[in-house]
Amino acid sequence: MKTAELRKAFLEYFKINEHRIVKSSSLVPHDDPTLLFTTAGMVQFKRPLLGEEKRDYVRATSCQKCMRAGGKHNDLRNVGRTARHHTFFEMLGNFSFGDYFKKEAIHFGWEFFTDHLRLPKDKLYASVHEGDEEMGLGVDQEALEEWNKYLPRERILTLSTSENFWAMGDIGPCGPCSEILIDQGEHMACGPNCAPGVCDCDRFLELWNLVFMQFNRKEDGTMEPLPAPSIDTGAGLERIAAVLQQVPSNYDIDVFQDIISVIEQLSSHSHGKDAEKDVSIKVIADHGRAATFLISDGVMPSNEGRGYVLRRVIRRAVRHGRLLGIDKPFMHQVAEGVIAAMVDTYPDIAKNRSYIQMALKNEEKSFSATLDRGLGKLQEEVEKLKKARSDVFPGEAIFKLYDTYGFPIDIVMDLARDQDFQVDETGFDRFMEEQRQRSRAAFKISGVMETSEALKQLTAKGITTTFTGHVRTEDQSVILALLIKDGAVNEVGEGQRVEVICEHTPFYGEAGGQVGDTGRISGMGFTLEVQDTQKTPGDLLVHVCKVLQGTARVGEEVTLAVDEEKRKATERNHTATHILHYVLRNILGDHVKQQGSYVGPDYFRFDFSHGEALTSEQIATIEKLVTEHILANEDLTDKVTDMDTAITEGAMALFGEKYGDEVRMVSIGDYSKELCGGTHSHHTGDIGLFKIIGESSVAAGIRRIEALTGTGALEYIQNQEKTLRDTAALLRTAPQDLAGRVQRLLAQHKELEKEIERVKAQALSQKFAPIGQDIREINGLKVLSQQVNVDNAKDLRVMLDNLKDQIKSGVIVLGAEAADGKAMLICGVTRDLTDKYHAGEIIKELSAMVGGKGGGRPDMAQGGGPHVNKIKEALERVFDMVEQ
Repeated sequence: MKTAELRKAFLEYFKINEHRIVKSSSLVPHDDPTLLFTTAGMVQFKRPLLGEEKRDYVRATSCQKCMRAGGKHNDLRNVGRTARHHTFFEMLGNFSFGDYFKKEAIHFGWEFFTDHLRLPKDKLYASVHEGDEEMGLGVDQEALEEWNKYLPRERILTLSTSENFWAMGDIGPCGPCSEILIDQGEHMACGPNCAPGVCDCDRFLELWNLVFMQFNRKEDGTMEPLPAPSIDTGAGLERIAAVLQQVPSNYDIDVFQDIISVIEQLSSHSHGKDAEKDVSIKVIADHGRAATFLISDGVMPSNEGRGYVLRRVIRRAVRHGRLLGIDKPFMHQVAEGVIAAMVDTYPDIAKNRSYIQMALKNEEKSFSATLDRGLGKLQEEVEKLKKARSDVFPGEAIFKLYDTYGFPIDIVMDLARDQDFQVDETGFDRFMEEQRQRSRAAFKISGVMETSEALKQLTAKGITTTFTGHVRTEDQSVILALLIKDGAVNEVGEGQRVEVICEHTPFYGEAGGQVGDTGRISGMGFTLEVQDTQKTPGDLLVHVCKVLQGTARVGEEVTLAVDEEKRKATERNHTATHILHYVLRNILGDHVKQQGSYVGPDYFRFDFSHGEALTSEQIATIEKLVTEHILANEDLTDKVTDMDTAITEGAMALFGEKYGDEVRMVSIGDYSKELCGGTHSHHTGDIGLFKIIGESSVAAGIRRIEALTGTGALEYIQNQEKTLRDTAALLRTAPQDLAGRVQRLLAQHKELEKEIERVKAQALSQKFAPIGQDIREINGLKVLSQQVNVDNAKDLRVMLDNLKDQIKSGVIVLGAEAADGKAMLICGVTRDLTDKYHAGEIIKELSAMVGGKGGGRPDMAQGGGPHVNKIKEALERVFDMVEQ
């Protein structure tokens, strides 16, 4: 069975059994600040599993893209060296939110494996939780009895808490697990004592983990049953495919073989011929998949957070490419192989092809420039340790090579071991953990309000807010809840700060880069100032308010009025971002993707993928084209449809955004279609003026445009014109002649500077005119070595040049005390003598005498050091050096 057929069979089986097929979410979790990446199928179902959100289905199934690149079970160093370790992988899963439980979950697992995949029943094993005395739990008898309906008792294992119990944290929902394993035969065994549940080899391979979420662990450690137990299962797609295709490793399945064939062509090495070369081929195949999908989901290489992990993955693959003899950029070609192998299931990777290739080419080019330098630094460290007769490669040195030079950790360790060094992994792990803490601190969730316990309780009750702001800026509603710092209350009075939840609202909650609305909420005898509006993961719109007067109570009818002037200004800016996005792709190429934005009433910024700074000509063209679309006064239309229909019609989904089953598609004319929940102008002409005020770099491969629209743009232009007029008046010229006037002034300034330097040089040369006793002749050679009274290197150079002109042929060395109290030295050798005397060598020796360093060309060199009292001694040494 092909991998694609397995994926389809799994989803179809659970669809027949009344599960909703839910598309894989992004590798970037939308509303979970605890995770760098989506690491399991349950991540997108976390809220309904915890009872914090109600959906219109209670059974779900998915094939989820997952990324793991840390921790003892997902160490990058294991990738390519074992049959099962991956960074990117796909997880099959079925989920129940308070519907079915152990009996059905076990039945589904058994039936799918034996009836649909036809796995041999006599080769299957199951495990259950053996119990835990500290938790007050006995053996999971319910699961054991269910499994006993399908398996003999001797093939049902009881395993410990570390193996067969799942918990999200120290407190909260948790429960026992049950694993399904398969005996792949003695040829896969690790030794004669190999047994299920005992060893970690591939003979008794875990295929599917069923989590029975049935308890709530309290702070005192006691377990109380959950009112609505849930099911969360996960099965590795690649593992099951390997079993079905009867191959020894995940890397031998059809999907990987398609990618590996590309690597074989690039490297001229065949998989299966050389063990070490195989490791590199598998690393590139795995990391190529990870990089392709991460970039497609909007992650870009950087030095922190998710981008930091992506950079490690790409650079590790590039290094393994070097080991295979690939010395030209190649990762974009590997990505092409990934796209070809997986596009049918994940069409987005094909749509983002040029963007993925641009990011990979830029990163590989950047890394190539540092790789050789990193190897040099590694060798320097090796030589230093050998001189010190140390046989331990310090963890700090490994981390520095990794962190500073982007050098793959496993390569550092391998090379160190090759030269008989022990590796200080403990020290390295300490530095890495500090880095991980910095990485975790570097990313935070945006566009979604952090959910308090009070808000979670409201969401769990199924309470949501209907947004009416697409059609009106004022509405009537009812207060559903009032929340203060201590939790929910029934009323609030004047001066209090409060979060207000209403049944429906015209106030837009911050999301998608657009800021939350401000305005007023008023009722019978009270008024609240809305200072911000936030959106929660459970689709509640929260008005962050201050009570201006009166007392507001739950259940009272209110009028909600958005600040219309600010809303319209924000809408102008938001609509302008859509036009700008289209124009950028049109001018720069379809690798341009929105990477983030801020849309407020005052201005907007737009981050996009592009590898180089925009020229002034490109910026002018962008402004012109955006303005043309504004002047065309095109209509904006929107419609709500399902995701697949919107994408088919050409709508662009934005990175980092979470979309539901239904999406809102905003269209401008016949050229721009984006999935967008924000508010917009009705016509492009409403935008008015458009002006770019800044273009800069945000990160590698990411540019930022800042711009103004409407009255904001007008005020900016007026201020610029005023500055121009005022400057022209100061220079007594007309604004249109200002550039020419400034050019002439700069030319005059330059001439004056030259004249000042000439006069200064004359003064210095007169101050130190060489006299007979100052110049010595040694074997017919004129030598001048003397301390002078200047306090900066520039004046010292001017004096040297003048003296060289006067002496015509000879060697000159000058010393002086700098303004900072250090010794300065300079040496000049006239060109007719540079074949005999080298100024750089002379200064090198003299600088050492004053406690410093120096060097330079044969005809001129500079140096110095901290010991001013040694200048005279150094200058006397010159005569001996020339004589020798």
